[in-house]
Amino acid sequence: MGDFSFRRAIAAAWRLWLLVLLSLVLVGGFPARALSALGGEEAASGTKHRGPHAGPNTTGPIITDTAIPEAMGTATLFMPWFLAFTGGNFSPGWRRVDAGGDYRSLWGSLQLYVGVLPHTSVYIVVPYVHNWAWSVNQPGPEGQRSANFGGLGDVSITGKHLLVGEQPYFPAVAGIFSVTFPSGHHLHLSPGNLGTDQLGQGSYSFTPGLNFYKYVPPVLLYANLWYTMYTGANVGGERLNYRDRVTVNLALEWPIVRDRWNFLWELVSYYDAGRLFGPPANSVPQALISTEVGIEFLATEHVSLVPGILIDLAGKNINYTYTPNFSFFYYF
Repeated sequence: MGDFSFRRAIAAAWRLWLLVLLSLVLVGGFPARALSALGGEEAASGTKHRGPHAGPNTTGPIITDTAIPEAMGTATLFMPWFLAFTGGNFSPGWRRVDAGGDYRSLWGSLQLYVGVLPHTSVYIVVPYVHNWAWSVNQPGPEGQRSANFGGLGDVSITGKHLLVGEQPYFPAVAGIFSVTFPSGHHLHLSPGNLGTDQLGQGSYSFTPGLNFYKYVPPVLLYANLWYTMYTGANVGGERLNYRDRVTVNLALEWPIVRDRWNFLWELVSYYDAGRLFGPPANSVPQALISTEVGIEFLATEHVSLVPGILIDLAGKNINYTYTPNFSFFYYF
């Protein structure tokens, strides 16, 4: 993968995203019987993911966002937890290299989705992060070769509005706008903590984007296209101007036992670019392509459970991990 350049990765991801979007648009031969896997505005029960439509009930994807907002006056609690085992690093040339130690990260969040207006919802994400390091190759100033640190991550709030409802020949399209706050620990980093004490980016970020959804019996398809811009950040005494980031996510749900068990597959990715505003970027460009596989279990009318695993496939200037995860949904 050494000759797999960053530009070629971006071009490949754009082609893949456009292909999926084209597929969503060209499914006119299938009836648009389901508003969304998110239940949406038609959900009589008020659940985020499920409603009395002809399509199957699902939880919706874990990482990829959905297009149909929460129904007005309803709410859903979503709690995903991920335990990441670092396998190594991706080099600037997309090669797999040694990570220089053993690293683990536990990251989870409490996410609350609330329908505030017709076709409009707001959700807040409050994350927790805990990092561990063992047997590092480069010890701390007092010879430390292990450390751990945990706390609040960067909190975000997002608004979502349905722009176009699902039609026989077209997918549902929603616009989103998200703001992330630098609430995660990023100042006064200690060399003795071996990098485990950085829990946030240290900057505000602003993300406009589009979400897509289409029910193509027997599967439900999702796609995201987002663009994130960061303010400057002081991280551990260093001034960083992060690069803008393009996020491209795809997801598919396939019912196994209708309204009870579903197969979930996701392809999630991001790619750093230059900055549209502000001073030139001085951070290294990163990219990451990962896949998530899971099984959704709709236990009751109000509770759903999703075990899965997230595997990093390719990237540059970032570590790669193998991440079992478990998600809990409660529909009010």
